[in-house]
Amino acid sequence: MTALAGLRVLVVEDEYLLARQLERALRRDGADVVAVAPSVAAALAALAAGALPDVAVLDLNLAGEKAYPVAAALRAAAIPFAFASGYDAADRDPAYADAPHLNKPLTMATLRGCLARLVGRAAG
Repeated sequence: MTALAGLRVLVVEDEYLLARQLERALRRDGADVVAVAPSVAAALAALAAGALPDVAVLDLNLAGEKAYPVAAALRAAAIPFAFASGYDAADRDPAYADAPHLNKPLTMATLRGCLARLVGRAAG
């Protein structure tokens, strides 16, 4: 059993191929991907529809729109999240300086370890 077994994950990523790669990799690791959202609107709609994850990974820049509204909704619901971005973490909104920042391109080992830490599981 992996550190992600049974973990409900929201993936917010606007690049289709990367989103599908993340979804497949997370599922192979035993996670339950509750939604893959390509935009802020889609992510907020998934949350409003009850797709509540245990943890989320957010692409910071979604086709030119920042993912901060999704981060705010997750924070309000006490759901931990990490940003995944090709941008420097220092360029982020300081209100989210405490959220983990994963540099793209992601490796599954890095993502697995980060998500496991966010929910208090051993990365295995």
